[in-house]
Amino acid sequence: MRKIKIVLFGFLLTWGPSTLAADRFTVEKNEEGVAIKLDGKLFTRYQKKYQNKPILHPVIGPTGKEMTRPLGEGDHVHHSSFWFTHGDVNGTDFWHKGGLIEHKSFVEAKGGKQATLKTVSAWKGKDGKALGEEARSMVFDANDKARWVDVEILFTASAPVTFGRTKEGSFGVRMWPKSTVKEGGTIVNSEGKKNGDAWGKPSSWVDYYGDVKGETLGIAILNHPDSLRHPTTWHVRTYGLFAANPFMQKELKLAAGDKFTLKYRVVFHKGTTKDAGIAAIYADYSK
Repeated sequence: MRKIKIVLFGFLLTWGPSTLAADRFTVEKNEEGVAIKLDGKLFTRYQKKYQNKPILHPVIGPTGKEMTRPLGEGDHVHHSSFWFTHGDVNGTDFWHKGGLIEHKSFVEAKGGKQATLKTVSAWKGKDGKALGEEARSMVFDANDKARWVDVEILFTASAPVTFGRTKEGSFGVRMWPKSTVKEGGTIVNSEGKKNGDAWGKPSSWVDYYGDVKGETLGIAILNHPDSLRHPTTWHVRTYGLFAANPFMQKELKLAAGDKFTLKYRVVFHKGTTKDAGIAAIYADYSK
């Protein structure tokens, strides 16, 4: 009997913590969208519609602080926390709310060791007709130094579609107001270009860090080698806009049924670029 008890106790010690860890992320649906929680506390919310598009807001970083700008604050109020749009799709300006990106369905929404959210949205032009369908996968994960979201976007054209050449795009975040370069923050890309020199340049990753309520925190966006037009160009501004834009230098024409894929990891981290080890994180992600 004693031997059985010892073996059973050992089993609990081995497997008990792993079982608990497997449920650290939860996904809770509501009328507005989905709440992603880590250890019972909010990480972010997927809002099915804000203005003209789905967004993530707020995004809570690894120290428990909100890291993207509050909605509707300051300049460029269409910069809505964490989003994907573009300024010229068949002449429709989704960036400035001219078109509608309509959430259609949740394909998957589950928690566990990570959280996974898969959605389908329709891109509708000014006349209300569908230009294309966006299938988006978002995988949420975290450790003690950072939280991150792996995003894969598959766009399928429903009709002949042109993503026009414009700086007004495409996949981005709006930084916390006091973390911007104008307030003493720093932009740095994978080639070592900083601040205003990083704008419009192709780069595998860009990091943006500064003060968030008394702490140095940052957001890095990593562009996967399998993503369209890697390394992408960047619409990243010293006032806090931070976006990857593969259509900044060249338009993209699609026939009906044509597809493209965008892949990014967005890392919400403690400290500076060096503190967070962004180059090493990218080397791992790019594999």
